[in-house]
Amino acid sequence: MTKRIAFQGEPGAYSHEACRNARPDMEALPCRTFEDVIESVRSGEADLAMLPVENSTYGRVADIHRLLPHSGLHIVDEAFVRVHINLLGVPGAKLEDITEAHSHLVLLPQCASFLKAHGIRGRVSPDNARAAREVSEAGEKHSAALASELAGEIYGLELLARHIEDSDDNTTRFLVMSREDDRRRRGEHGMITSFVFQVRNIPAALYKAMGGFATNGINMTKLESYMVDGSFTATQFYADIVGHPEDRNVQLAMDELQHFTTNVEVLGVYPAARPRG
Repeated sequence: MTKRIAFQGEPGAYSHEACRNARPDMEALPCRTFEDVIESVRSGEADLAMLPVENSTYGRVADIHRLLPHSGLHIVDEAFVRVHINLLGVPGAKLEDITEAHSHLVLLPQCASFLKAHGIRGRVSPDNARAAREVSEAGEKHSAALASELAGEIYGLELLARHIEDSDDNTTRFLVMSREDDRRRRGEHGMITSFVFQVRNIPAALYKAMGGFATNGINMTKLESYMVDGSFTATQFYADIVGHPEDRNVQLAMDELQHFTTNVEVLGVYPAARPRG
């Protein structure tokens, strides 16, 4: 039986591209919401989940950090997708025919220079892959979509202009999640341990909690805070560190962290997709 990996969005979305790149042997399962992605894995409908967590231009993806601790799933891999934006038109259309381009609100400003240079008006769509589908269904030569090349393949659109984004470093980081926690692997570029914690209500608790990572020479590549249940008094932190819980220095740091926190939950231990500075 073919295994499945679930993602949020329509076929052709950048999350779909992440699935194809990271798990080309698996069938990609589109879902309406992030909650649906998680539930599809929990129920056994899918084997893995592909969830975006942050973008190099726009920061963290809303709601993801809130969902991860309660998902019942474990991070088993990370994946990075370079967000290339392309102008896609119906068969027979040419660049000079295009007067309007449809895409997600976030993508339109990223192509502002190209659109202005060619006199193309931006039109907001709920999703870039949906924009490609709707342009294909409408069949109008003056209308195009801003989306991935994968979306063009799926909906039979022609590539009118390739990689038209203003920024050349827009990248989205994804987490691959599973029902099973596998800590046996060791990555070529090292291991990442992701966890959440809440600090005790004492002075300098966060400073003291972080001290163990500094003294044990552990690189913390991410530390983010967010409110718990909408409360201004309860703050949870999400962290990524380079290392494996079985490493002695990580053990010492995590032991010290326990002294200044009310709870610590490891979300996953997985190979780094690329070297960390």
